Amino acid sequence: MKNKSKNLKIIGLIPARYNSTRMPGKPLADICGKPMIWWVYNQAKKSKLLTDVIVAAHDKLVAEGCKKIGIPYILTEAPRFTGTDNISVAAKSVPADIYINIQGDEPLIDPKVIDAAIKPMIDDPSIQVVHLMSEITKMHELVSTTVPKVVINHDNEAMFFSRFPIPYPRNPVSKYFKIVAVYGFRPEALEKFASLPKGLLEHNEEVESLRFIENKIPVKMVEVESENIAVDTPSDLAVVREILSKKNKKHSARRPKK
Repeated sequence: MKNKSKNLKIIGLIPARYNSTRMPGKPLADICGKPMIWWVYNQAKKSKLLTDVIVAAHDKLVAEGCKKIGIPYILTEAPRFTGTDNISVAAKSVPADIYINIQGDEPLIDPKVIDAAIKPMIDDPSIQVVHLMSEITKMHELVSTTVPKVVINHDNEAMFFSRFPIPYPRNPVSKYFKIVAVYGFRPEALEKFASLPKGLLEHNEEVESLRFIENKIPVKMVEVESENIAVDTPSDLAVVREILSKKNKKHSARRPKK
């Protein structure tokens, strides 16, 4: 895979805004002495296929936070609606062959999951947009409106995204899938997305990827195994803090004593 990707510039962009609706100040929330954006950035840097990783800071507070800890950033102050809109602004400052949107509220993101979004785009230049999905195994995720679901066709392309459990289980359904918040785009797809108005379905569901479907832009879905935790609430933050605190303690215990 490295041989195929060596001539491609693949940039990981982490959209981050301070004034989050559900949890203001989220990118700079402290986790074991470091802001959350630091954890996301360092996990993304472990990807084997990304050329570089940059934070797409939506406001000066996040930009200043990145500057303090030495994380590269692009300030994208603009009246944009979604993370993908924000990514499209940042992409204008960093030319690349492929852009990967890595959510700024997932400090436990697995680098292998990031690479799973990149591989199909390296192998097939016709793919314009890639999203990841994983099987829903917990009932609370199936019914949660903060967990967008997806149904796919026989070509593993998205047919619809919804916060509602889909498809409706009139007959037994073998699997339900949720979106994993890592997205791949060609520059043309990002430009097209940013030029299009927010459609009725996107407005109703508040799932930005519906803009592609509403405008007949195929979204390739790739299944991965992911038990990641998105930080949407203070309780989510507490869970992530506990997980990383335990990991740090184990790591410290393994260090040889001087």
